Amino acid sequence: MAGRYLQRWPGEEASVLGMRLGVLDVGSNTVHLLVVDAHPGARPLPAYSHKTTLRLAELLEADGSISEEGIDRICATLNEALEISEDKGVEALLPFATSAVREATNAERVLDRIATETGVKLEVLSGADEARLTFLAVRRWFGWSAGRLLVLDIGGGSLEIAYGLDEEPDAAVSLPLGAGRLTSGWLPGDPPDPADVRALRRHVRAEIGRTVGEFNRFSRPDHVVATSKTFKQLARIAGAPRSAEGLYARRVLGRSSLEEWVPKLAVMPASERATLPGVSEGRAQQLLAGALVAEAALDLFAVPEAEICPWALREGIILRRLDRLRSA
Repeated sequence: MAGRYLQRWPGEEASVLGMRLGVLDVGSNTVHLLVVDAHPGARPLPAYSHKTTLRLAELLEADGSISEEGIDRICATLNEALEISEDKGVEALLPFATSAVREATNAERVLDRIATETGVKLEVLSGADEARLTFLAVRRWFGWSAGRLLVLDIGGGSLEIAYGLDEEPDAAVSLPLGAGRLTSGWLPGDPPDPADVRALRRHVRAEIGRTVGEFNRFSRPDHVVATSKTFKQLARIAGAPRSAEGLYARRVLGRSSLEEWVPKLAVMPASERATLPGVSEGRAQQLLAGALVAEAALDLFAVPEAEICPWALREGIILRRLDRLRSA
């Protein structure tokens, strides 16, 4: 089967000059296939990207299990991604899953069915692993001159926070504060009821507040960095350069901008949010919850702004694999 073939590393020799890799990310919002041309010791170069929106948080049963419909959709989406991988000349596939699969009460059954029906054996990352791998990607992007990094990443199911001076963070935590999870559980209205927004704001700040002390024992960060689609969209509506201006355009999201935008987003229906610069229709519903998390994180960590990094978890997965190739 294609999946079993693609997951093998031909040779695994450190002398490999380069190869086309596929990173298959089964997240809470989307299944994302990223194809890159990778060379040990060099930056991976994006070659192709394919996304399918699943919104797994909306396909959960009352007991926290992924529904049969949800499993069917994951399998169908992965089979489609395998075909695309083959068409694009992918030599090795790095498939992984994050909080939506990790926290499902029937995770073992989900993984077994995926393996049986697609041949893909998903690596289920812990929240701490997500934070560490994202931190690695950010460190490689900004380099050693960036000093002590504080990295924030809002996904569909969780918020990852990591801090450190080296490539391995000194502290890394994962909190159940993803934009999709919070929207599904706390903000049923469109636009949401103001009382629900206030309740979610209190919840988010209490969750992050319990964690701040773990990071405050370290020195102040020299550079605060944010990754993920949520942060990118918030930065764009706050005036950051468009994606068309390239990866290297500096993009920053300020706390004052969030304080200005959160009340506006709270009274907008999702259809109106989708008309904002850089906001996709599929993410518009979750944007308010993501903004509440971003605002709380910058406020409680007492930082005025965060710079947006184009690299995140998927790039961290690639870099880890390339490091292993190089050291083999």
